[in-house]
Amino acid sequence: MIRIATPVQRLRADERFGLEVLIDLTRLLPVDDPAADVVRLELDDTPGAGEDLRAFLAGRVPVATGEGELRLPRWTLRHVTAVAGAEVEQRSPERDRFDRVPAAANPLVEARRERHPVVSQLACDLRAAALRAAGRRAVRCLPPWPDGHRWAVALTHDLDVVAGWPAFAALRVLELVGKGKLGLAARSVGAALRAVGRNPVWSGVQEVLAAEGKVPATWFVLSATPSWQTWRLGDVTYSVESREARRILDAARAADHEIGLHGSYFTMLDAGRFRAEGERLARVAGVPPRGVRQHFLRMRPGGTQHAMLAAGFEYDATYGFADRNGFRLGVADVVPAWDAAHQTAGGLDEVPLVWMDRALTKYGRVEDPEVWITDAVELAQAAQEVDGLWVGLWHPNQTAALGYPGAPQTYVRLVRLLLERRPFVATLGTAVEWRRARRAVRASRVAPDGRVELVADTPSRWLLALEDGRGRAVETRPWPVRG
Repeated sequence: MIRIATPVQRLRADERFGLEVLIDLTRLLPVDDPAADVVRLELDDTPGAGEDLRAFLAGRVPVATGEGELRLPRWTLRHVTAVAGAEVEQRSPERDRFDRVPAAANPLVEARRERHPVVSQLACDLRAAALRAAGRRAVRCLPPWPDGHRWAVALTHDLDVVAGWPAFAALRVLELVGKGKLGLAARSVGAALRAVGRNPVWSGVQEVLAAEGKVPATWFVLSATPSWQTWRLGDVTYSVESREARRILDAARAADHEIGLHGSYFTMLDAGRFRAEGERLARVAGVPPRGVRQHFLRMRPGGTQHAMLAAGFEYDATYGFADRNGFRLGVADVVPAWDAAHQTAGGLDEVPLVWMDRALTKYGRVEDPEVWITDAVELAQAAQEVDGLWVGLWHPNQTAALGYPGAPQTYVRLVRLLLERRPFVATLGTAVEWRRARRAVRASRVAPDGRVELVADTPSRWLLALEDGRGRAVETRPWPVRG
């Protein structure tokens, strides 16, 4: 348990956001009761060398502990917002050829720390410090994930290819030739010739569904109108109403997978287009999409999320790197979206993308499936170490006929390796639902013997298992009623 002793009214908006994110990630149960004898958090205004963002990214945050007290430099909160709220990227004028903020503008990339969930790790350090400071005081934490799971995995798929598969197969062969992978290119041509008269895209979807079995996943589907211009841009190349697309959607829905919107090239700052594409997808899928991920990960940080929220979406899954894998927001978790332009948060959640196949094959020029798996598992380990969430993206068009010999078998192995670590596996919508519910729980009163009265602003279908500071369940109760 933790009580914020410093009046939050003294804090700037970005500091309040940083504080809320950090406390949420610690999993320490927030306490409203001003008389409760629990660990207090004081924010220290004293400047120091750690005010430098690079020092923060390196993990040099001085957390002072005393009897029943933690002291954290106030500037830490601004750095949390700069990274987890993407404030640095939102203020960056840099753009790449897709009009995206390039990875080089990300502070974690600049410091070569993008493969470390530095904000999540700081929260873990703060929780450990609270345990040391507690002494005889009761410590209660909220569980990281439902049903006793210590970390989580979300498998996702972007449905980029449905129609015109020979064109994509040809482009992939040219890509392989350009890399000097002539043997792989020849194998791809052979597989494509053998697939003539069949539907290798549908085969790839079936292989993905078989690899996952009963594991839920999230599919992001394009729903704008294809045209010569969208084909030229590599954007929308199929109609969501087509027979082939409907068959894929029906199969995903039959497997209890979630359907989200894959925002087209021109949605980037257009709430009206977001809304129209979401409504069109809902008519075909039979359920409105709760989340969205931009095609090409093409967004304007902050502005795109503002448009997503205005269009009625609950979460965004775009914050990942196109050209590398890692933790773009410094968290392995779900966090609220921060709007730097308006200095506000609320309504939209961010579920950052951690690992993507094409970051390796397209940008990293890596064609060795063993390297793909090693890279994915390494980042999953980093997420597991902070009780976090690993979000992976596997494109279902990665089949032999479309230029990826051996890829389906690689995905089977990757899923198996992830599941062996016993994560909570959920759709992105379920992960967001859990984190919103957990974020809303607090203690309204703490009795002298350590018993707590809980309230929550959000109902939940799960039981709530309170833990001690070492992760051991000490009490399970129904989810508290609304406060």
